[in-house]
Amino acid sequence: MAINKVEIIEGCISCGVCEAAAPEVFEMTDIAHVKAGVDFSKYEAQIQQAAADCPVAVIKVS
Repeated sequence: MAINKVEIIEGCISCGVCEAAAPEVFEMTDIAHVKAGVDFSKYEAQIQQAAADCPVAVIKVS
């Protein structure tokens, strides 16, 4: 399944797991953010891993 959208919903605890799993896609400031202009198709496995590893399940992939 191709990934069309990745978002961080409310509740991020700034743990850095997503950035560690996919630094090309996620960046930490005060909370995690999805970088603009990323070709999600290049990082599908890393994005899915970040979503699975997120301790508060705030990474939504569609």
